[in-house]
Amino acid sequence: MARPDLTVLAIPAFVGAMGAEFWWQRKHPARPGEDRPGDYELNDTIASLSMGIGSLVAPFVTGPLVRRLTPGRTRAGTALLVAGLAAGVATTVGDVLRQKRAHGGELPEAGTLPSDQPAPETVRSRVDALGLMTSGSAVAAVGSSAVSAASIWAMQTSATRLAELSPVKPRTGAAAYLLAIAGWDFLYYWNHRMSHESRWMWAVHVVHHSSERYNLSTALRQPVAESFSLSAPYGLLALLGIPSRYIEDARAINLIYQFWIHTEAVRSIGWLEKVLNTPSHHRAHHGSQRQYLDINHGSILILWDKLFGTFEPEVERVRYGLTRNIDSYNLGTIATHEWRDIATDIATAPTWSDRVGFLLRGPGWAYERREALADRPPVSEPITA
Repeated sequence: MARPDLTVLAIPAFVGAMGAEFWWQRKHPARPGEDRPGDYELNDTIASLSMGIGSLVAPFVTGPLVRRLTPGRTRAGTALLVAGLAAGVATTVGDVLRQKRAHGGELPEAGTLPSDQPAPETVRSRVDALGLMTSGSAVAAVGSSAVSAASIWAMQTSATRLAELSPVKPRTGAAAYLLAIAGWDFLYYWNHRMSHESRWMWAVHVVHHSSERYNLSTALRQPVAESFSLSAPYGLLALLGIPSRYIEDARAINLIYQFWIHTEAVRSIGWLEKVLNTPSHHRAHHGSQRQYLDINHGSILILWDKLFGTFEPEVERVRYGLTRNIDSYNLGTIATHEWRDIATDIATAPTWSDRVGFLLRGPGWAYERREALADRPPVSEPITA
């Protein structure tokens, strides 16, 4: 008989806690005219709960899909990789032809420094056949490569595979159980941090930050595309001899703990604020002000943030949401808006450096680079000396 998932068993407690929070808000109403962001708003709550349900269902679809798209294991995976390589070649050819066109039909002389050349032509025209070809092939090349990399990584770093490679015999007992919880928490810190510092992972995680409200329902607004990203594998715990059932419980305990910190009803828990991640610390994490960006990534312990320099206390009143809010309750928009922006940026990028950067570098860099490219006029005529 399969062991029950602790997060599933906790669902009644989640529902009860949201009911208690709503009751507390009714007993402590906002001042007249005040829009308190911790209060429940029907459309926002429905969107959060729907994304939570979607996050439970999605692995049953995305998991098998990722396995089917693993290069070297399936024909579909190999075909995807070949298609990506072909798209990459087509994009590079397009880049060369655009450079040649920009220089009056001649490529730059060998040894010419980039600073001596005109700025690369930004692909913006939808009537330019060459630009359109390069745009489409660039998105196909980067997208197929990303999916291939994610599928290979998932297969090679699974807990089952890493357990087979472990030189340590499986450990049981309280010490091993606590090691599983602490180890998961440590790996979660780095994965959560990378989810804010790499746009690829941010495109997955941004779902959780897309609400401008902050209450217990926000905790359930979870992504549906985690299978298509890279992460520090939690299967590393298996290399330490941690049994799979302990790892599963560590995941569940980690998620359950994070639920209660999504509230404005609890302002402080005293001296434990120094050790644990708390509602105060996590409110700051959800802030869109500059001082609150990319901080407080811990799950159970806030010690990781203090140790690695990403801790910031809650001081100024938090403004929740994104630096560029999506202003939508549409589930498709919530789940895919950043992916669509990445595809658009890659399609209009003039170089491979920019295309890779738009996927892998930080969201802040991407937004600044997008604006810089938008301010650059496209080269429409051959450049003459």
